[in-house]
Amino acid sequence: MQTYAPLPVTFAKGEGVWLWDDKGKRYLDALAGIAVCGLGHCHPRLVEALCEQARTLIHTSNLYQIDKQEKLATKLVTLSGMDNVYFCNSGAEANEAAIKLARLHGHNKAIDLPTIIVMEQSFHGRSMATLTASGNRKVQAGFEPLLTGFVRVPYNNIDAITHVAIHNKNIVAVLVEPYQGEGGVNIPQAHYLQNLRRICDENDWFLMLDEVQCGIGRSGKWFAFQHSAIVPDVMTLAKGLGSGVAIGACVAKGKASGVFKPGNHASTFGGNPLACAAALATLRIIEEDDLISHAMKLGNFIRDRLKHFLAGEAGVVQIRGQGLMIGIELAKPCGELVAKALARGLLINVTSDSVVRLLPALVMQQNEAEQVVETTSLLIKEFLHNADS
Repeated sequence: MQTYAPLPVTFAKGEGVWLWDDKGKRYLDALAGIAVCGLGHCHPRLVEALCEQARTLIHTSNLYQIDKQEKLATKLVTLSGMDNVYFCNSGAEANEAAIKLARLHGHNKAIDLPTIIVMEQSFHGRSMATLTASGNRKVQAGFEPLLTGFVRVPYNNIDAITHVAIHNKNIVAVLVEPYQGEGGVNIPQAHYLQNLRRICDENDWFLMLDEVQCGIGRSGKWFAFQHSAIVPDVMTLAKGLGSGVAIGACVAKGKASGVFKPGNHASTFGGNPLACAAALATLRIIEEDDLISHAMKLGNFIRDRLKHFLAGEAGVVQIRGQGLMIGIELAKPCGELVAKALARGLLINVTSDSVVRLLPALVMQQNEAEQVVETTSLLIKEFLHNADS
C-alpha cells in the first residue's frame, strides 16, 4: 500500500554512520533510521549477538518463560530505578500499553471515564489510541471518530495542567514526551518534569513518559527523565532499544507496576529471544563504550558548530536540542532540504514543516559530525538565500 512516499534511493549496505546505495554511492547518515540505529549500521558485536541467537532460538511466544527477556527486564529496571516491564514490538504498542494501564488503573479506582492529559504538538504513534493522544491534526485527519478519554493542553505549560486538575476529576495520568521529537525537537523549561511529578503526586495520577525517541542514551543519559532527578510511574521505550530489531517496552514503577494481571494485555512477538538478544547487546555496547557521555559531548559540539556556521542568518529561528536530538527551526517550511541533502550524500529529516532534525548514531565521531554540520549549514544557507531572492 502507498502509505509512504519514499525517496528515490535503495540502500544496499551499511557500516557505522555510513550507508551505500545499490549503485555504490556513499551517504553520511545523520538520521540513524529515525533514532533507531544508535550503534550505527551493522555494529560487529550486535551482528555477532544476533547471529548467535538466531542459530539457537528465535521465537517461542510468551506462553513460556524467556531467559533473555527476564535478563533484559532486569537490566532496564536496574538502569531506570523502576520495577517491571511489558515487552512489545514498537513505540506505538508501548504507548498503547501505557494508555491501557492508565485506564485500567482508573477503573480500579471506580472512575467511569478515566482521562489522560496529553500535549499539543505531541506524537505517540498511529494506532487509534496513540493517534488520538497525539497533538498532530495531520495524523488524526480521516480517522474520526477519535477516542474519548483525553484532555489536551499546551506543552511546557504547568498552569494549564493545574487548571485541568481543578476542573476535571476523571484525570488518571499525564502522558508526555520529556523532549518532543516529531513536534519539532521541543525542549521544555527547567523543572518541567519535576513540576509534573509534583502535580501527579498531589492528585494520585500516573506520570507517564514517552521516551520512545529520546531514551536509550540519546539525550546524554540512559533516559531523559534522569536529567530531572525524578522517576516516572510509567515509561515507554522502543526505537534505539533494539538497534534496528523491532522491540518496544512499557516500564512501570510502584503502584503502576501492579496494575496489569494475566489476561489484561498481551503480544505474540513481544520480547522474543531474538529481539531481547538485540536489546541486551545494545545496552551492553552502550555501557562498555561509554556512548552516553559521548552522546552528550557530541551533541553539544554539533549545536555549537551549527550556531557558529549559521550565526547571523535571519531565517534561522532557533537551534535547540539535548544530546544527539537536535533541531534547527527555520522561518519557512523547508521540506525540500531532505532531497537536497540526499543528493549531496547526507541523510537528514524535516519535521513539523520547518525544523531540520538531526538524530545521529551514538557512535558518530567528531570528524563525521563536522561533515554533517558543514553540509547541513550550507544547504540551509542556500535555501534561505534562494528563498529571499
